[in-house]
Amino acid sequence: MGDRERGSAEEKTALLAGTKDVEASSQTSATGAGKPIAFGLGVTGLVIIYYALCSSTMLVINKVAIYNLPCPIFLLCVQLFSSALVVWVGNKAGAVQADSIDWPKLKKFIWVVLGFLGTIFANIKVLQHANVETFITFRSSTPLVLSLCDYLFLGRALPSARSWASLLVLLGGSVGYVMVDSDFHVDAYYWLMLWYVFFTFDTVYVKHMCDTVKMTNWSRVYYTNALALVPLLCALPMTGEHLKLAAIDWTPAVLMPLVLSCLMGVCMSHSAYLLRDTVSATLFTIVGILCKIITVVINVLIWDKHATPTGIAFLLVCVLAGTFYEQSPRRT
Repeated sequence: MGDRERGSAEEKTALLAGTKDVEASSQTSATGAGKPIAFGLGVTGLVIIYYALCSSTMLVINKVAIYNLPCPIFLLCVQLFSSALVVWVGNKAGAVQADSIDWPKLKKFIWVVLGFLGTIFANIKVLQHANVETFITFRSSTPLVLSLCDYLFLGRALPSARSWASLLVLLGGSVGYVMVDSDFHVDAYYWLMLWYVFFTFDTVYVKHMCDTVKMTNWSRVYYTNALALVPLLCALPMTGEHLKLAAIDWTPAVLMPLVLSCLMGVCMSHSAYLLRDTVSATLFTIVGILCKIITVVINVLIWDKHATPTGIAFLLVCVLAGTFYEQSPRRT
């Protein structure tokens, strides 16, 4: 194996283990620039594809799972337990590397868990009360706020004029969608605003944790899911969902989406931490928005709970505008 091939393999292994910050060491771009590893793509490009595949399908799978099993807290508990269990078993078998619980890291991770819990719970509630396009479009406006957070808290420069224009078009598309939303619900938009607050905090703080607390990505997945499971298990009896569960007919139509959501939950957690390690908080969010175009296509094909053609057109404006965003460099 040549020096270049050996270097690429070591770089890939280090990132997948969570022990190397590719962005800081090589300043690779979101297009996968840098040493090619597979199919002409660098580490960053492969991580983006991995995350995009998970993100584009997770939303639709969750929507179907909640429709057939209207117990969001129970669904979250099963997903969190499955993810933590997979990492624990994988670590015992030597397939993955995860650190044992460490108190100093645990104290810092409590805020990660709070942001994570708030985000995923509000996410589930939004999917209960609104269509998928509503959620995606509101998410499209988050980069405007995150670009300022990158500057204020994470040492990034302010976006370029081109990037500001891209973010403003994203916001304009979001406003246009809200005006023609075919499934407007006041309670849904209340949950959307709550999700907005939690998502912004979670994105910024987790990026800070990835930059400052060195641990493997599987350890981050294990910490997040295992710690988040505890308060949800305590809250489960108070939600009254046990009454709904007793009346559920556990047919394949209920079990299949549940199992798929658990499997995708593991991949989603791991791919998200890999991508956070690689790019800025703002670009991480924009990548998530752009890959949701696949979600829209799947949603239109299999689901009748989507927006009008005009609403989808505004959504496409949001998604296309995100392609013109350029990641801001770190300030010296």
